[in-house]
Amino acid sequence: MAETRLSNGLQVLTERIPGVRSAAVGVWTRQGAAHEDPELMGASHLLEHLVFKGTRHRTAREIAMTLEGLGGALDAYTSREHTSFQARVLDEHLPVALEVLADLVQNPLLRDQDLALEREVVLEEIATVEDTPDDLVFDLHGAHLWGSHPYGHAILGTRETVAALPGEALRELHHRRYRGRNVVVAAAGNVEHRELVNRVGALFGELPGGEASPTLPEPEGGERGEVEIHRDSAQSHLVLGGTLPGHSDPRRYPLVLLSAALGGGMSSRLFQTIREELALAYSVFTFQSFYTRGGIFGVYLGTRPSAVERAGEAVKGELERVAREGLDAEELEQTKRQIKGQIMLSLESTAARLYRLAGFAVHNEPFMTLDELLGKLDAVTPGAIREAAGEFLDPERLLLLRLGPGEKG
Repeated sequence: MAETRLSNGLQVLTERIPGVRSAAVGVWTRQGAAHEDPELMGASHLLEHLVFKGTRHRTAREIAMTLEGLGGALDAYTSREHTSFQARVLDEHLPVALEVLADLVQNPLLRDQDLALEREVVLEEIATVEDTPDDLVFDLHGAHLWGSHPYGHAILGTRETVAALPGEALRELHHRRYRGRNVVVAAAGNVEHRELVNRVGALFGELPGGEASPTLPEPEGGERGEVEIHRDSAQSHLVLGGTLPGHSDPRRYPLVLLSAALGGGMSSRLFQTIREELALAYSVFTFQSFYTRGGIFGVYLGTRPSAVERAGEAVKGELERVAREGLDAEELEQTKRQIKGQIMLSLESTAARLYRLAGFAVHNEPFMTLDELLGKLDAVTPGAIREAAGEFLDPERLLLLRLGPGEKG
């Protein structure tokens, strides 16, 4: 990994991968849903959409065609703490990809007539989630769990906030936050660091340093107990979860291993118990996200309304057991092998290397080599597992949310 910081605060990161003929490159800005005022919820995501409607140099069609015409791909996403624009191309087309990304980030037109159209697209996106209960249940659980903390904001926004977002607010957001000290440019693949720095300097060097995104407040602890939300559906959807420490906390490593052991695949405890032994669900898994100031752990399952109570108790039983006993030495070693294998296999992709590279930067953390990461996992002891499980996975400290018609349908 190589790193350079420009005079305006912009970070440039590269990771050279020998033997590949492609490159993945992206631009991250530290602006996401958690940085929004409640009445402007969804602004970061809508702005991410709107920049693709045209720049001072390209129409919307030209943006789409420039890289696709070369066999490449262009994409973007908004998260709770950042917005990202990425491209994957043959190495010879990296200069074109970088120039397109620089144009998108710095020169969007952000016209009101385009906003009127793209607003409708996002409202359709929200409607799609509302019609997909196994997606909606995560938003509902997060909103209840985090309460008034910004991590509970819906990334897409709500129908009401998106419908009311004014163009001037989006232009002001772009002007204040898409600035040098908030921006990370990263590339992985067949790339040369100094060459990329020179190109980034030419394309982004005049970008003002601007203001840093605000520091988010420390979460005070999530809601506990049970919430039931009724709606017509063939299944009931259940999420049981709670808050975790942030990305830089060393307890992240035992928590990652615990999540994998509980619900990280077909061999996991929950899959074997809930699906294979009790036949209570087709899909059951754990999930985790670590943000700068906090994180979230949860279990999801979908089941028939008549079985939701029994399924929920079975999940709680597995969590209670691991919170009390942790993992034995054999299960811990097996889980370490599983996670390390998954990490190493995933990093054969230049895109995965890109996301990992930028991830350290957007969390304001030093880069960690693969060997260092594997060493952190290897160093996790049964005692650390028991301590983390007892503190964070006890069902008594978690929030259970059920979405569906209820037990009797």
